[in-house]
Amino acid sequence: GDDPVKGLISGAIYEVKQEFEAATGAKLNIIPARLDELFSRFVSDVSAGRGQYDAAIIGAWWLGELVAGDFLRPYDDFYADPRFPQWSLDDVQQAPRALLSYGDKHYMVANDHDGQVMYYRRDLLTDPQHQAAFKQQYGYPLDVPKTWAQFHDIAEYFNGKDLNSDGDADYGVTMSLKKNDQGMFHFMSFSAPFVIGPNNPKLYWFDPDTLLPLIDSEGHIRALETFADLVQFGNPAMKSWDLPQSWQSFLDGKAALTFTWGDLGSLAQETNSTIKGKIGTAPLPGTQAYYDITTHTWVDTEQPNVVGNTTGGSWSGVISKFAKAPEAAYYLLALIATPEKSSVYMARGWDGIDVGRFSHYLPPLGNADIQQYVAAGWNEADIRDYTTAYYHTFSNPLQFPYLRIPGAFAYWQVIDQYLYEVVTGQLSPEEALQLAAIDFEEITIRMGRTHQQELYKTSLGLE
Repeated sequence: GDDPVKGLISGAIYEVKQEFEAATGAKLNIIPARLDELFSRFVSDVSAGRGQYDAAIIGAWWLGELVAGDFLRPYDDFYADPRFPQWSLDDVQQAPRALLSYGDKHYMVANDHDGQVMYYRRDLLTDPQHQAAFKQQYGYPLDVPKTWAQFHDIAEYFNGKDLNSDGDADYGVTMSLKKNDQGMFHFMSFSAPFVIGPNNPKLYWFDPDTLLPLIDSEGHIRALETFADLVQFGNPAMKSWDLPQSWQSFLDGKAALTFTWGDLGSLAQETNSTIKGKIGTAPLPGTQAYYDITTHTWVDTEQPNVVGNTTGGSWSGVISKFAKAPEAAYYLLALIATPEKSSVYMARGWDGIDVGRFSHYLPPLGNADIQQYVAAGWNEADIRDYTTAYYHTFSNPLQFPYLRIPGAFAYWQVIDQYLYEVVTGQLSPEEALQLAAIDFEEITIRMGRTHQQELYKTSLGLE
């Protein structure tokens, strides 16, 4: 139907349908697909060269596969053409901008910008009684955690206390740990500072010369031990929670800390949230040491080693190589990319389109007008924290290396499976990652090592 579905990235496209049709004279057919069908449907169409779909909204991890198959049409020749709605690549912050191109061509038209941040209860961390008690217990001041070790202490301190004045004990942290869901994304972002650092900015997944997996390194193991150790400070039910369930727990005031995507910050502004005006946002914590895979040694850092990330789909449009109307397809994608539209989409919670452009950030970091956020229902302190956290996450020169090679999701599902076995106590972190590395090898052999190697180097700019 033509009714925009709340909570779906497609909502914005339904909204511009009339405007697009009036401007182009083209007819827009929107074919919704469930997430698990979307990729296979588009790939089977382009593989057969049918061109049933002119464009698709894809997750950034598909790009390696689609470019390798020569299935997409780059838009570089349309981008500056005045016939099309104008948007600016330079407005997109550096880290999310890197996902829009592959090799030296641009394929994804900016839309959604994903990355994970930490959320904390500002009211709890600034409460004088909690500050005094925490300092007495841990010997240092209660503040926004800068390392995962501090995050652990704060989660431990708040666990079991009543955090929303309903008379029931609440939790230090909430996470979504359901199997075959999105746990692996959270582990990637979490583990980044244990592995990635100034001496090793890119090598997380594979050795680029052999494509042998690196994910059973000591850094990954320590990250998984640290991650699993936090589970005790959360609701035992969260081992079967999907993302909305974990988010809801935080929105209900039942946890002090969490880390996830941008949606939570905007959802906290809605009427059924109990934490509007109390939700602080910051970049993900770091570590005081990372494991340098190139030298097989731990490197201590003076300041916390903090790594940015673009974890997630960054759901954005691409044009099929077999598009029957590539100009109209680009017109539509450019229309929803215009700053006027983008700034409306990212200010509201339900459409899944998240912050990532200078025009989304408040001065002095960008040129957004705070009134626009206030009009969209945001609390002023919440939006300042939120946009600042994303600005710093995406401008960090160290970024988690996003996997964009064929089979990316299959590799990720391996992590998801073993992560679940670790948090439910079936395997030790070391055993789990050794098994994961074996499974990684099987996928690589199936996909073709040499082919994967070339694409891995291209995707990370390692040529």
